[in-house]
Amino acid sequence: MRVIDISRELFHTPVYPGDPEPRREIVRRMELGDSYNLSGFYTGCHSATHVDAPRHFISDGKTVDELPPERFMGRCTVVAASGIVTGADIDRIMPYCESIVLLKGNGKAYLSQSAAFALADAGVTLVGTDAWSIGAPHAEAEPHIELLSADIPILEGLDLSRVLEGNYTLVALPLFLKGAEASPVRAVLLEDDPPEYGF
Repeated sequence: MRVIDISRELFHTPVYPGDPEPRREIVRRMELGDSYNLSGFYTGCHSATHVDAPRHFISDGKTVDELPPERFMGRCTVVAASGIVTGADIDRIMPYCESIVLLKGNGKAYLSQSAAFALADAGVTLVGTDAWSIGAPHAEAEPHIELLSADIPILEGLDLSRVLEGNYTLVALPLFLKGAEASPVRAVLLEDDPPEYGF
């Protein structure tokens, strides 16, 4: 089995405009005579690769800790996309997709509200993108609200540059942050080994 890391590094990934800048603080350093190394860090919940829970846009929506871990694991389909994906686009591809859909668009693929509705209507359990946001800059709220009101978490800031279109197993567990509307994740794809034939 091949493991493909599709996460972005927390401290060096540019942040969404207006979000807090992640930083790390060195508390103890062995090279300065301490007997061990120790550090702390600060970050926004939406830094680098992260998941949005319903509470991000839904006032009484579930927070990260209220979603079971299995919601962030399962069979997924990576789909190449560019620009704004429509509901008609989703209707066309869903017969070939698993219950988790990840958009690969070099940071430039977004869902329209109709696409988000079509994904929810098709019964997807998780949606992801390699863009900063699932919604285009001029219309971010609508697809968020459509998905999150259907209790569908959203993965944003993925690194799919080394991933081909197709089916994989996704593992993208958030931190256990009580009451948080989002969390950084370490996201990986598991690619099955091809079958071996012969004796």
